[in-house]
Amino acid sequence: MSLPLTGIIPPLVTPFTAEGRIDESAFRNVVRFTLSKGVHGVCVGGSTGEGHTLKTEELARLIEITTEEVDGRVPVVAGVIANSTGDAIERSRAVARFPIAALQVTPVHYVFKPSEDATVDHFARLTDAVEVPVVIYNVIPWNYLSPSLLVRIMSGNPGVIGVKQSAGDLKLMADLMLTVPAGKIVLTAVDALLYPSFAIGAHGTIAANPAAVPGVCVALWDAVQRGDHGTAHEIHRALLRFWNTISADNLPANVKYALGAQGCAAGLPRRPMPVSSSEQHRMIDTALAEVLRFDPTAAPRSAVA
Repeated sequence: MSLPLTGIIPPLVTPFTAEGRIDESAFRNVVRFTLSKGVHGVCVGGSTGEGHTLKTEELARLIEITTEEVDGRVPVVAGVIANSTGDAIERSRAVARFPIAALQVTPVHYVFKPSEDATVDHFARLTDAVEVPVVIYNVIPWNYLSPSLLVRIMSGNPGVIGVKQSAGDLKLMADLMLTVPAGKIVLTAVDALLYPSFAIGAHGTIAANPAAVPGVCVALWDAVQRGDHGTAHEIHRALLRFWNTISADNLPANVKYALGAQGCAAGLPRRPMPVSSSEQHRMIDTALAEVLRFDPTAAPRSAVA
């Protein structure tokens, strides 16, 4: 796959039924809705997609559906969330038979933290076993990889093509942008700070805001790329208010509610995650009305309420 991993790459939600099964029809509609917003790629099986709850065969099926719907128009990234090198390889091999651009791979995330050498070895063994390029999903709080370790991995492993930074510290993002090896990419998942991340040179984003309001995030990206920072700052302020309404322990459920409010039914979260509360609905509705002003593809609110 030669399409670049840049710009707005939403992590698609996974619609579940009340019985906890994947609603494939609803998922296809989520893919189509997201593509209609002019996004630059899609990610399947990430945190927003409740990838930590997916069985390997479920992830593979979602990737199969996504690549069918995308049909080569934008790159597809497959999320791999696993607690051992062997499991990461097994999940990666299961999706590598589909036309995907990259794997988004978390460091191991249970209680015990491997050494830096062991982390380097983890990614080396993974890229030796699977030919698909890897983006490190740097999100695990107690196993958060430092900029120096990320640079070490990317410099020594051609199979690791970049990193997705997910901590809220923009200084870590800035440090990484200064030291990232040539030819490698840095994607931001700092939802509250997408605008400054883009402004300091992040190559794109895979994050929850793009999953919930993809058209708005495309508008933000486009504004920064053309140097229109006045518009970009306006969008940032509205996106931040919106982010503050969905950022919670049931974030995927809140993203699904926001999609539903835009006419894209996105199913239920997988238990034990609760659905959005009535208070969350109220706050999301208010912020959504403001932020969707910046989505040129959005239907009037009266048509989607």
